[in-house]
Amino acid sequence: MKLLRVGTAGSERPALLDAEGTLRDLSEVVADIDGALLADDAALARIRAAADAGELPALDETGLRIGPPLKGVGKIVCIGLNYHDHARETGAEPPTEPVIFFKAADTIVGPYDTVLVPRESKQTDWEVELAVVIGRTARYLGSHEEALAHVAGYAVAHDVSEREFQLERGGTWDKGKNCETFNPLGPWLVTADEVPDPQALGLRLWVNGERKQNGTTAEQIFGVAEVVRYVSQFMTLYPGDVINTGTPAGVALGEPEPKPFLRAGDVVELEIEGLGRQRQVFKDA
Repeated sequence: MKLLRVGTAGSERPALLDAEGTLRDLSEVVADIDGALLADDAALARIRAAADAGELPALDETGLRIGPPLKGVGKIVCIGLNYHDHARETGAEPPTEPVIFFKAADTIVGPYDTVLVPRESKQTDWEVELAVVIGRTARYLGSHEEALAHVAGYAVAHDVSEREFQLERGGTWDKGKNCETFNPLGPWLVTADEVPDPQALGLRLWVNGERKQNGTTAEQIFGVAEVVRYVSQFMTLYPGDVINTGTPAGVALGEPEPKPFLRAGDVVELEIEGLGRQRQVFKDA
């Protein structure tokens, strides 16, 4: 299933994109798309049954905003330097264990919402990423099979980053990762049954119409199953938590000088095979 949330910011309602590409209203079936829903097999079955029976009313998409596909995210766990090609382009040694940092849940915005370039920013950068959405509480998972059984689905994430704040201002990476609007998510939460192999997904990103990233999750140093298993050794993952799994080569940081960091007025478009497409216009904070 392709689950999403539509409406003005803060007042979104649940919806489903059916196999014919029609947007369907779920608000009479479930209250919202959140961790509680993802952990409730009976509720998910009700959605499937209503969709299969043709009982879901169509929505008028005219002027309808698509918001983040998930409400009430508890935490966003991020994996850094997780693609062989991205490590090479930045001159970094591939890590021997996953590099973990966090983004605050309030960085999440919709896939077509405006993204703000922070004040005094000189190095705002783009990163298309596969987001993994957790569907069952995960502690100390023992195998890759067990890890994948705890995944509810997948989404497109844009891990926007300010590289000077991240790398040159001291301390952890968090200052360059948690600026307002720095995690567009969606348009859909695609349930795991529709993604048989998360290591076979193409990722692409364009800036002002020029393709910058063209990668595949096959290049991940630590695949989805290992990332979920590994993270569960250090923290409890709850339904509705999100893991951003890293970005392939092609970021501004990896380009020759002068590096083409983002400015107000730039347009970034990104997509992952089968998971949908995003588009953001950047403006000054």
